[in-house]
Amino acid sequence: MSPRTNDGEPEPTRRAFDRPAPTTGEPVTDGPDAGTPVTDPGHRVRPARTTGPDAGEAAAGATDRTPTAPEPGATGPGPDTEAVTAPGSDTGATETSGAVASAAVAESGAGTASDAGTEADADTSADTDTGTDSGTGSAAVTESGAGAGGDAGRSGGAGSRAGDAADDDPEHERGETGEAGRGDDRVAAVRRAGAAGRRWRAAQLSACAAMLAVALTAGAVALGAVRDGRNVPVATAAAVAPGLLASGDLDASITALQAHLRAQPKDFGGWATLGLAYVEQARTKGDPSRYPQADQALGRSLALRPDNDQALAGRAALAAARHDFAHALELADRALEQNPYSERALCSRIDALVELGRYADADAAVRTADERRPGVPVFTRYAYVHELRGDVATARRVLDRALAASTSPGDIAYVASQLGQLAWNQGDYASALTHYARALAADENYLPALEGRARAQAASGRRAEAIKGLELIVARYPLPGPLVELGELYEARGAEGDRAKAEDQYSLVDAWTAIARANGVNADLDTALAAADHGGRATALRAARDDWSRRHTVHTADALAWALHVNGKDAEALPYARQATATGYRNAAFLYHRGMIEKATGHAADARTHLAAALKLNPGFSPLGAREARTALETLEASK
Repeated sequence: MSPRTNDGEPEPTRRAFDRPAPTTGEPVTDGPDAGTPVTDPGHRVRPARTTGPDAGEAAAGATDRTPTAPEPGATGPGPDTEAVTAPGSDTGATETSGAVASAAVAESGAGTASDAGTEADADTSADTDTGTDSGTGSAAVTESGAGAGGDAGRSGGAGSRAGDAADDDPEHERGETGEAGRGDDRVAAVRRAGAAGRRWRAAQLSACAAMLAVALTAGAVALGAVRDGRNVPVATAAAVAPGLLASGDLDASITALQAHLRAQPKDFGGWATLGLAYVEQARTKGDPSRYPQADQALGRSLALRPDNDQALAGRAALAAARHDFAHALELADRALEQNPYSERALCSRIDALVELGRYADADAAVRTADERRPGVPVFTRYAYVHELRGDVATARRVLDRALAASTSPGDIAYVASQLGQLAWNQGDYASALTHYARALAADENYLPALEGRARAQAASGRRAEAIKGLELIVARYPLPGPLVELGELYEARGAEGDRAKAEDQYSLVDAWTAIARANGVNADLDTALAAADHGGRATALRAARDDWSRRHTVHTADALAWALHVNGKDAEALPYARQATATGYRNAAFLYHRGMIEKATGHAADARTHLAAALKLNPGFSPLGAREARTALETLEASK
């Protein structure tokens, strides 16, 4: 349901940790946008984390439903219209105008609904040419009382109108007819009722077909629309709602948005949605070249409607994806000034605070978001904030509830992968593999789940399967995480030619970093972590210091500590290693780094404690790191 009531007052909500877990398989009804993709714009350094798009932050595309006034001359409600109870509806179903498109896609299996087949074929060209018929059709259906399960959809509602028409018809005045006439009159009324019902159903199917046509039509490239200066009036605030991105096929959704914007180049909401879609596409495909396109689309939205919260929130997600977290926080705050209930802005604000190391502020922000927009995107962030503080039990409980609330494939894949990562961090590889299997059942190409599964297989001793899986991943997504993981597995295997293969993977990390930087991404943390173990030590230290100068997180503290260690600066490294583990975050790599630095600085007892803790927590945390930790621990034990 909408987080706002019809009179504009916020609805009372419960926090994530108070919310009862719904029965698995049942949609949550008290959290908004449970079916929208979660973008993950913040880089959290965990191997399964990236950006958007979360965001999902895919995130990408979480749908905001705060009221938006339609453009002048609009023929239908804007996509951000609040959900309202349909009059006369027995089920309390809601009408959402723009969101109907994505709902229709999801319910019909992406445009395969047999009921609307002929109407879709007949109406596609007209609807996509004008870009306005879908909104008009939706409004017409709504005005006729066509809420889901509403009386207008039943012969009773139509029959009452038909009866009124019969009463006004002089040929059927009851005073002038006999019993047979009254019988014929009733038959005629029933027939007219049936005809009215069929007309209503045809109107409904036509409207759905129009929506599906907009959602599924392939069209021109959006950059052509950017250059297109035609003065075309805007039909709605955003005829294609952000919820369209939950349809399951991001590429098809982007194509539909591009086609829509060719017809409606002044649709500021459509441009904002396209910008978010590009951010999500960059996240899921590991393609930073999409970020300039996202920037261009979001800039076009702001040029059409300055300070609109959709584009500002999109810009916040984009800044976070590029690891410019200070700017992301500023943009998220500006978006929330326009719309305090913007789910995307609330989530981007949490991500920025986490990635700036402001954990107390992030905790307050996630509680505020949980009060305003409880749902899957907020629940996952709530869980991560608790995990960073070492509260794994709460993190797992909230993620379990988020998974139970998830309805779209994107949400299921994302949340299940987060549960898999949480289990892997604690050394529970069997549970991790189960969660990753759940994620891949929802989306077989979901990168974090593919990478996480390979990591869990390697830790479980299934190295051949892990190498095969990672080889397939890096062939499509040459990202630092899987490249380093595959290189280390080659080194650990030690077969003929494996050392050269490993060096090839580490070289590709440098290539990805260059591409990322060229597209505005701050890749210092990725550079520091990869170079410290497999590249230039001086490069690692320079990158780690640069990242630390901008933000103080547990991840940047760990990266700086390790870069200092490999450069022989262990005394300087030790305070940073201690800071990395100070919040209680249970990460075996952090404990290993601290133990090795303590060993180098002569703190033998502390080194034994932390190296043993790393191996106990997650004995397969790294193919090479775990082996080195065991060797160092054996040396320390022997010297007691």
